[in-house]
Amino acid sequence: MRIVSANLNGIRSARDKGFFEWLIASGADVCCVQEIKAQETDIGDDLRRPTGYQSVFHAAEKRGYSGVGIYSRRGPDRVVSGLGIADIDAEGRYLQADFGNLSVVSIYLPSGSSSPERQLAKFSFMERFWPMLETLARSGREVILCGDWNIAHREIDLKNWKGNQKNSGFLPEERGWLSGVFDELGWVDVYRHLYPDAGDTAYTWWSNRGQAYAKNVGWRIDYQIATPGVAATARVGAVYKDRKFSDHAPLVIDYDGGLA
Repeated sequence: MRIVSANLNGIRSARDKGFFEWLIASGADVCCVQEIKAQETDIGDDLRRPTGYQSVFHAAEKRGYSGVGIYSRRGPDRVVSGLGIADIDAEGRYLQADFGNLSVVSIYLPSGSSSPERQLAKFSFMERFWPMLETLARSGREVILCGDWNIAHREIDLKNWKGNQKNSGFLPEERGWLSGVFDELGWVDVYRHLYPDAGDTAYTWWSNRGQAYAKNVGWRIDYQIATPGVAATARVGAVYKDRKFSDHAPLVIDYDGGLA
């Protein structure tokens, strides 16, 4: 079972850069996308049903902003759109698709880099998302949370960690919260489980400023975070960089088994 997570930085922009041709050829069973920046009415059949896939979306109310989606080779048994929290759901940040006893979630945590107000919104999201993470961990289901978490967890997860300790995405409060997701709630960082020492090959996002991508001055902020059972079946993972579809690169992980 191949699972992909990809922040598209605009679904139509990614289409124009060849993302869907790549997806069709990738062999992915499920692909979680974030930051689609489109309303449901903007998503035509070419984006809704690329060859071999069907899709579900949770768009933001604001046009050209945020939004998540899930592509899958077979239709889910159940879809959960949103967290049931009005201000979070208005930004299109959580979409869950159930396949048998497996839930695959496309998640997009806020960025706090644009203003102090957005950093406070990020902290608020983290606080209110925690009970959902706890509930999912104890649900008895296997769950894979795929997405852009906008947090680099450890020093190994970004190039210039010393210079970013006071910047959103690498704040002690953010990193501590993510440590709690793993250590207190029992979730597994699947890529890091497979490759505990991977450094710059693990980066998934690069600033558009300067020559960050060319020089590989990146951050690992896109994750597949899973319950222990399904995490233990992960066999191989990779960050796909042969083609550039957005400022993020797709994270691809193969698990034993398949969709029920």
